[in-house]
Amino acid sequence: MRFLGMGEHVALGDMYLRLAAQGHDVRVYVDDVEMRDDIMRGMLEFTTDWKNELNWVRSAGDDGIILFETSIHGDLQSELRSQGYNVIGGSPLGTRLEIDRAYGQQVMRDTMDIQTAATHRFSGFDDGIRFLREHPGRFVFKMNGAGYASFRNYVGEMADGSDMVAMLSLQRDRWAYEETPDFVLMEHIHGVEIGVGAYFNGEHFLQPACLDWEHKRFFNGDLGELTGEMGTLVTYRGYERLFEHTLARMAPLLAEDGYVGYINVNTIVSERGIVPLEFTTRFGYPGFAILDALHVGVGWAEIFSAMVTKKTLTFPTHSGYALGVVLTVPPFPYSFGYENLSKGMPISFRGDMTADDRDGLHHSEVAMESGRLITAGSIGYVTVVTGRGECAEVARDRAYALARKVIIPNVRYRTDIGDKFIREDRDLLIQWGWMQPSGEEQSSVPERHGQPRYP
Repeated sequence: MRFLGMGEHVALGDMYLRLAAQGHDVRVYVDDVEMRDDIMRGMLEFTTDWKNELNWVRSAGDDGIILFETSIHGDLQSELRSQGYNVIGGSPLGTRLEIDRAYGQQVMRDTMDIQTAATHRFSGFDDGIRFLREHPGRFVFKMNGAGYASFRNYVGEMADGSDMVAMLSLQRDRWAYEETPDFVLMEHIHGVEIGVGAYFNGEHFLQPACLDWEHKRFFNGDLGELTGEMGTLVTYRGYERLFEHTLARMAPLLAEDGYVGYINVNTIVSERGIVPLEFTTRFGYPGFAILDALHVGVGWAEIFSAMVTKKTLTFPTHSGYALGVVLTVPPFPYSFGYENLSKGMPISFRGDMTADDRDGLHHSEVAMESGRLITAGSIGYVTVVTGRGECAEVARDRAYALARKVIIPNVRYRTDIGDKFIREDRDLLIQWGWMQPSGEEQSSVPERHGQPRYP
């Protein structure tokens, strides 16, 4: 098969590497010229003009696929589909669902069997401050749009909202952009945070769907900056109830817009029900890499082929869980000083690395130089290590055993990924009826009448 990857920072680099290793032809276009000449240097084939590659993709027929990394190019994806190209990524609706949080919340209210978090949109910091003084409480601050770092988000801690007022005042005084600030204040909800995601083929969801438990804070105990993600626990089991109440109800709307790609909704669940937080209308990072550890007998190519040809709605998966841990180097999650602190550092591996161990490595900001793997990129998000097991405990232990075999100067990572799920969230989800006692009792893919399956 032929794959043309399109993105900004080679976010799907591990996916491209695995496709190429399986014998597929892969070319990658990157908007950021500096990253194109840096991340995965010496490891992937890059192109400087994606338009010149379109005939190469088209000539492969159903075996030619364009992969989009980001959610912001929905219009371009729709245009390419109208020209007959197989495109996996999202759609114009997908773009709006992710970057316009208030709109995403409205769509959730209109389509899903849920409760909703009160979401208030503002186009000025003074308006937000005035609202907080009139309605004191805990809120979550998030910018609308795709160009803002996740550490700008803030989760209010004080019941009277005074810490949020102080934070908005600082944002106002330091605002250096030409555009007017556009942000939301979302009601803070208590419960267990859990995501549900699935692949959509333009008409139907492929199954199984997945559940995920993200860990976004930089330090153990959920302290420190909000990063993109420091680690995640995932499973393809026990998703049915949450999926049917949320994503499954989005199918008509996604089909109407021609959406083809992965979509995830992050939620808070409790004994009262589901409160959805936000959509992710693209591959999640590092979620896609961790899910790869649960695929049985098929790689990304087979899943993507199923999406564009619509010959099957199911794919085989392992039971149990996979857990991934993000390995970083200073100054992550910031970029300032990376060139001097950590860029170009050697990445080494202990001598007892097995083939299965190497399969559990999912590289991100790396490059190959003089035959040695080194850190690259702009922020120090180096690699993800994964472990798989029938229970979360085994998956966690295997992931951390692998992490200890990766040697990078000044490497940093959380050592508690999955612990809160094991300690308390799993029992709460079972108590509230969102998971079965074992978590693995459901079949890997539900039977669908008349639909072909992989052997």
